[in-house]
Amino acid sequence: MSDTATLEIQPGRLFIGGEWQDAASGKTFDTINPATAETLTQLAEGGADDVDRAARAARTAFESDAWQKLDARKRGRLLYAIADGLEARADELARLETMDNGKPVKEARMIDIKESIDCFRYYAGWADKIEGDVIPVPGPYLNYTRREPVGVCGAIIPWNYPLPMAAWKVAPALACGNAMVLKPAEQTSLTALELARIAAEAGLPAGILNVVTGFGESAGAALVAHPEVDKIAFTGSTAVGKIIQRQAADTLKRVSLELGGKSPNIVLEDADVDAAVRGASMAIFYNTGQACTAGSRLLVHESIRDEFVEKLVKRAAGFVPGDPMDPKTRLGPLVSQEQLDRVLGYIEQGKAEGGNLLMGGDRVEVNGKRGYFVNPAIFGGVTSRMTIACEEIFGPVLAVQTFKDLDEALEIGNSTEYGLAAAVWTKDVRKAHVAAHKLRAGTVWINTYHNLDTASPFGGYKQSGYGRELGRHALDLYTQVKSVWVNLG
Repeated sequence: MSDTATLEIQPGRLFIGGEWQDAASGKTFDTINPATAETLTQLAEGGADDVDRAARAARTAFESDAWQKLDARKRGRLLYAIADGLEARADELARLETMDNGKPVKEARMIDIKESIDCFRYYAGWADKIEGDVIPVPGPYLNYTRREPVGVCGAIIPWNYPLPMAAWKVAPALACGNAMVLKPAEQTSLTALELARIAAEAGLPAGILNVVTGFGESAGAALVAHPEVDKIAFTGSTAVGKIIQRQAADTLKRVSLELGGKSPNIVLEDADVDAAVRGASMAIFYNTGQACTAGSRLLVHESIRDEFVEKLVKRAAGFVPGDPMDPKTRLGPLVSQEQLDRVLGYIEQGKAEGGNLLMGGDRVEVNGKRGYFVNPAIFGGVTSRMTIACEEIFGPVLAVQTFKDLDEALEIGNSTEYGLAAAVWTKDVRKAHVAAHKLRAGTVWINTYHNLDTASPFGGYKQSGYGRELGRHALDLYTQVKSVWVNLG
């Protein structure tokens, strides 16, 4: 593996009330480099007592004059300063993310870190533009609305895009004037801790951003249940999202959920085949398939199926698992042993249910290291009843199906419980817009895939969750509306 000695990784502690602290229990746990299966460092294992301290620190900071009376433009400048701090350490953060998560370092630097910086700058610009309305009402009254912060927000984020997922929640929450407790994924907590460090260095008041590392069943559950937490923002699996929704009912706190996906990638008979092949390979193999929007269901018109699959298999052969610290690598390891076992299990299940494994699907070593690497897998002969066509795998496993016409493609595309994203490849403008209208998904791409931007809303239909992150729509998640009546008579 590439030399990582130049990046010193310290043991991780909790960041509560502006101070670095050990867990109340004194417990720690290992965080693993997925490319080598070796321990990077130890992290504090936060629990209910630590979440309680963090939530109370956030409440105190939120209600303080220092935060309540802070000019909105100055709040925006704090977010700009955080973005500048991220940018100053972008190369280091990319390497840290790669060692902790396994994604290729070039993608970490050019996509994950860049998008995180852009997110803080985008919401920095919104800080002084969160406005109310004057409403014409009968009688001698002035009626106006105020958009006010929700209060203390808890964020629970996944391991596939650690820093961007933190930015998606922290940036709009702070722009709206909230305080926050962030619980990163136990597999990938290192950049969340660095975000807290950078925010403190930028001048963010103590207690406004707190980070508690630990496990979902302890720290995460305590955050959802805590009475001082007014809102939970969660990104992760649909199964865990349902648990969070039930737990949050006891305190009636707000919840927004960005959950799983089983996205259909539909290629019509008139599509540009070469462009669609490139798009299909990136749709499933980008980030080693560990994306909620991954195009894991490829629906190809029966008339072009053979040509398309032949070209796709040839292109997929270029996605060779490699050292993620090498800038030339395009396919890194899966994030953990647990995820590797899950993906390999689905591949075996696909074969057992009659799927035709066209390529890949085996575990491999890279540079003599037995990390969590797997060759990308493509299945043909898939039907909608097969497990690999129904359940989210979260790995580089593609299920290829065929269809006869657009109506059948849309029926297959909408046939799962998920509705996060979808794509259509066609030269027919009418068909493109019909498909975009009829696909039940929060994002529909036409002749492209995986496009996201901080200014554009993102979220799901059906069991892919509710609420919209990014863009101005995210402001709705972190504000509440107050109606004020003034008697002028």
